Amino acid sequence: MEEYHKIVGLFERDHSTKKLIEGKYTNETIEYLKDSIWEFTEKIDGTNIRIIWDGYRVSFAGRTDKAQIPVELSNRLFELFGGESNEQLFEQKFGQNRVMLCGEGYGKGIQTGDVYSDKQDFILFDVKICEHWQPRTSVVDIADYFGIKVVPILLTGTLNDGVEFVKTKPLSKVAKNECVIEGIVGRTKVELNDRCSNRAIVKIKVRDFI
Repeated sequence: MEEYHKIVGLFERDHSTKKLIEGKYTNETIEYLKDSIWEFTEKIDGTNIRIIWDGYRVSFAGRTDKAQIPVELSNRLFELFGGESNEQLFEQKFGQNRVMLCGEGYGKGIQTGDVYSDKQDFILFDVKICEHWQPRTSVVDIADYFGIKVVPILLTGTLNDGVEFVKTKPLSKVAKNECVIEGIVGRTKVELNDRCSNRAIVKIKVRDFI
């Protein structure tokens, strides 16, 4: 089963201080696109979850196939996506196309305390259909179709705009209690890949700029 790819950080780290070196980008593609317009969504502090439709049935997995899903979250995923009626919804929407819904499991027992939610839940942030990652409009449409949450866009701008935004320690739009976001995930408004077919996608964490 395909695993969700790692999202790279924006800047390299100094090997001795472990701190980020602002302006030294992790790869040449990201640096080339630094002044392009990116969409930044909230990065949720939780556990990575994949919902897999193989054309015939639905299955659940963590970021890797060996990752364990908490029981409460597993029950919530079955409520959202499991059973015959949901399989029919997948079939109506996607036919026999292979689909991977990628999101974050969050809530009490996954994070410390119940900052995000007193119950465990799922929020969508990415969708892959066959070999193609879907644009934001499609991700939102699929979230609406299944009646699930989707990570909010917090900012549109350049990579530097994203860094300056994170430095302000903005509050989460997802958490039920007031808390600073973990960070943001940036994607180019048009899906782009580097010469090795890796996506142009980065994460910027608040704690790296404290």
